[in-house]
Amino acid sequence: MGYEIRENGKDHTIGKRIIVLGNSGSGKSTFSIRLHEYAGLPLIHLDNIWWKKDRTHISREEFDEKLEEVLKGDRWIIDGSYSRTYEMRFQACDTVFFLDYDDEVCLNAIQERVGKYRPDIPWIDHELDPELVQLVLSFSTKNRPRIYELIKKYPRITYIFRNREEADLWLKSLSINEV
Repeated sequence: MGYEIRENGKDHTIGKRIIVLGNSGSGKSTFSIRLHEYAGLPLIHLDNIWWKKDRTHISREEFDEKLEEVLKGDRWIIDGSYSRTYEMRFQACDTVFFLDYDDEVCLNAIQERVGKYRPDIPWIDHELDPELVQLVLSFSTKNRPRIYELIKKYPRITYIFRNREEADLWLKSLSINEV
């Protein structure tokens, strides 16, 4: 299995320990669900670990313990940002998908999902969260550079999609026999 960056989805090689990264609203969860359907790997949404239904969250220590347990497994897809855990996840994975989309695309997506059910979070947002907007706007200066540093530091099978069309085309061309 080769370890090079594959931009524009020109290959279908994936491993069994996959992380899906990107800005809020980039479609990490949707991409992960579709990848899970093709590959049959267990899917973990980090938001479902961190958040409780009452919009409170568990402690960082408890979150880290739960994440470490997941990372010990030999097969998984992990969807979520949680930048403080990037390196831990890069160390454990064999495949990285980075949905590196423009901020405007992500802002539109977080606006469009208000009032809609999402399997990756235990409640329905009924209004746009200003903190989430700030997270989206700061992603390109805070998180994107860190992700690219880790891509260089940890040679993994890496796919970088610059827009939804690239990611969708890659998923549509994927066959269960190629995974």
